[in-house]
Amino acid sequence: LNTMKGILSERLLRRFRYTLIARMMRFPRSYFENTSQGELVSMVTSEAEPMGGLMGDAVAQPVFQAGQMLIILVFLFVQSLWFGLAGVALIPLQAYLIPMLQRQINLLNKERIKEVRLFSSEIGETAAGISDLRTNGGWRYRLATFTDRLGRLFDIRFQIYQKKFFMKFLNNFITQLTPFFFYAVGGYLAIKGQITVGALVAALAAYKDLSNPWKELLTYYNQTQDMAVRWEVVVERFAPRGMIAKEHIEGEPAEIPHLRGTIKLEHISVRSADGSAILDDINLEIPKGSRVAMKIPNQTERTAMAELLTREISPSRGRVMIADHDLADLHQTVLAARIGYAHGRSYMFQGNVGDNLLMPLRTSPKTVLWDPQQMDRDAIETLRSGNSRDSTKADWLDPGIADLNTVEDINDWWYELVKAIGTEEIMFRRMVTDPMDPEQNPELAANVVALRGEVHEKLKEQGLDKVVYRFDPDRFNPALPLGGNLMFAAPVRSITQAGLAMERGFLAMVVEHGLAEQAIAISQTLVETLHHTFGRDGTDHPLFTALGIEEDLYEQLVDIASRRRNEGDAVLSEDEFSLLLTIPFAFTAEQIGPAFPENFKQEILSIRKNKGALIREKARDLFTPITPDKYLPRMTVLENALYGRISAVAGLQADLVLDVVSDVFKSHGLQQAVAINALNFPTTLGGTNMPALFQERMSFARAAIKRPDVLIMNHSLAGHDAEALGGLRNQLSELLPEMTQIYLESHFDSPNDFDMSIEIRGGRVDGVAQIDTPNQEDTISDDLRRKLRIIARNDLFNNLDPRNQRLLAFAAQWVSIEQGGQIFAMGQRPDAVYLCLSGKSELNWVDPNGASHHVSTVEAGRLIGDLAVLMNEPRQFDFFAVEDSSFLRIGADQFRSVVENDRVILLSLLRTVSSHLTGAADLLRTAGIDIPRAGENLPAPLGDKRS
Repeated sequence: LNTMKGILSERLLRRFRYTLIARMMRFPRSYFENTSQGELVSMVTSEAEPMGGLMGDAVAQPVFQAGQMLIILVFLFVQSLWFGLAGVALIPLQAYLIPMLQRQINLLNKERIKEVRLFSSEIGETAAGISDLRTNGGWRYRLATFTDRLGRLFDIRFQIYQKKFFMKFLNNFITQLTPFFFYAVGGYLAIKGQITVGALVAALAAYKDLSNPWKELLTYYNQTQDMAVRWEVVVERFAPRGMIAKEHIEGEPAEIPHLRGTIKLEHISVRSADGSAILDDINLEIPKGSRVAMKIPNQTERTAMAELLTREISPSRGRVMIADHDLADLHQTVLAARIGYAHGRSYMFQGNVGDNLLMPLRTSPKTVLWDPQQMDRDAIETLRSGNSRDSTKADWLDPGIADLNTVEDINDWWYELVKAIGTEEIMFRRMVTDPMDPEQNPELAANVVALRGEVHEKLKEQGLDKVVYRFDPDRFNPALPLGGNLMFAAPVRSITQAGLAMERGFLAMVVEHGLAEQAIAISQTLVETLHHTFGRDGTDHPLFTALGIEEDLYEQLVDIASRRRNEGDAVLSEDEFSLLLTIPFAFTAEQIGPAFPENFKQEILSIRKNKGALIREKARDLFTPITPDKYLPRMTVLENALYGRISAVAGLQADLVLDVVSDVFKSHGLQQAVAINALNFPTTLGGTNMPALFQERMSFARAAIKRPDVLIMNHSLAGHDAEALGGLRNQLSELLPEMTQIYLESHFDSPNDFDMSIEIRGGRVDGVAQIDTPNQEDTISDDLRRKLRIIARNDLFNNLDPRNQRLLAFAAQWVSIEQGGQIFAMGQRPDAVYLCLSGKSELNWVDPNGASHHVSTVEAGRLIGDLAVLMNEPRQFDFFAVEDSSFLRIGADQFRSVVENDRVILLSLLRTVSSHLTGAADLLRTAGIDIPRAGENLPAPLGDKRS
């Protein structure tokens, strides 16, 4: 029975805690700003814990005790009506007094719980701001506030103790009063002969047994009242106003519709907790696929607008419509899949980068791990406890959310985002210098091994092979620790000095082969050198940190070396000797320096040659042999590609080595495969081990990885310059042309780079500028809108009148040219201008001998053929595509008509021609060509043999 009660209480407690956490998922964001984490943690853990015990006794305790009491009362009434009445005479008095006193105690308990929550909140706040308290001298006042809080807790508890123990005294007094009357009245009646002594003794014994269940029932009542207070206080805090509707967050929607359409804000007002207006009567209409700049100087208003569009806050009036869907009616899964939100305070959860990045693609499990008809124990307990039946062991990754098919597609899309930010090279260089688990990426591991020969040849060509210590079974490698040189092997897992000291079998092998004496001598010299260099208080120096020794271990080694120097080996314990012996296995000969004797290197090579295989076999759990065809798991990708290690004194040449490896990997298309290892990088609580710039990029990537229909960037990527952000916006428009991009900032340097510019001041719309798209979607086709967007973002056309931009877009045609294809030829009539969108092309001119000469390379964003069209003269050059390229072709007549009617484009063309002339002058000056004066003969054309 007790076991079943315990199981029942645990199931109910598990259900209760899960319910609280599930409700917490529905809290409005503003509630978390006013409620501390410590308070919520306290309620779910410590405050809920006592309820579990009572839940198990909720039925069993009153039934069992009341049953016992009823049987005893029946016995008393059977013995004598007066005995029965005497036994229950004072119970009504207790039933009145005890609950009355308990209610007073409950009120005090309620106050106590509130004070404890505030106390917990203040502790959490102190822990978070401890540095500010110390540096600003606030610790004494803070301690005084804790004293005040603890004093109030003491006073409340003192009152509880007074009332609680008075109640116990009163209860015990009344309980013992009945036996007194039994003895007094019953004894008198027995003397008079009206009852027998045996009946009196039996009645006394029965009443004695009656008091215990009655006392237990009173205790149970007190517990239920105490738990009722706890329940009321907890439930009160877990039912705030503005919670997301249960049906919007539980379960799954019937479908996840796309939100590609117009965004409408209709009479939107948002108010703060105190009722003041943050946004007031906002009316906006944002066309589908637009790139919108929202200038909102006030941070509170900016955050409110962003959270309004993600439904993190609800408007006090009005509604938000996206693609004819009311935002308030959509399931949270739809918002999570179709709206991306990146901001500067994005949270990173403990795990790894991949877990955080792919969160939007893990909204529900895609596999079921148990048969509903034959559930295992965990599934049955989950069902009985009312918890989620979703298993963390299931496959949650769903590429379909991003309209992708496979995990490889997701990786490719992530790398496109990395390139859009312009950090692919940074990412590669960061990850190539980190270890990689070959079991997680066997294909890359095999490719790295296959490239070792090519990498070595490239290094030799550039004379960089001298700064790389390649692994050679016949040579001592100064960049490998003693253990690696002894066995010509690399560790299979991370091995600390403390961990290696515990490997007694391995250290015994070192002693057995006669290496202990010199290893200990090296250790002694190195520790003394470190102590002489850094002392006891220099462990915070970057040079010491680079050694990788823990401060506590360093101090322990200094103490061991000091005692050994003064008193010899005899004073060292076995553990201390083992720890000192591990030092050569943790440092390289380069790090140890001259203290590592040359004869010791030769001795190590001799042992490796004669007994290396035997030693490797004995240490196979710790080390793996170094062979040209094997990937070494604990070495970095760079070291595996080099099949060696870069010298510690390589200096700037180390960067040149990395450049060579980068070029080789790039030529084989492996940069992406290396960069993807970043997804396995561990993240600590809150991402504190990541730099702020990385967290910014992480926030953006997490918002964009799902290929959303609406992307909201609230002061995101603030650490990047305007040029990088402009490039990112253009890349996103090319990658996801139908996605609506909304950027919220306090200021924009180039609002004309956007399709729409909105300014909000004082909570109201202060201005709306429609830059390149009309208000109504149905007045323009998607194709024309795309052309218009491209033209508006070109440097030559971005300041044109919107009407002329639309005319150019209407006249423009898409043109795709394969590699080697000709766009136009020298001497042809100028029929159009070409705006390069992608790829690379070249302008060439042909001399009288038919030889072709390079003039210029044309890349995305450049307009070609404009001067020939304006002057109406034949083409001066041949124009070929050197890569697959795409263009917008604008007819000559349409282009001339726009230029003739818009002075802005004339000025832009004049600036362009001026820059070309300046460039030509610089080229002539560099080439040393003399320009003939008037009347002088022109020099012979290049390639002309007539002279």
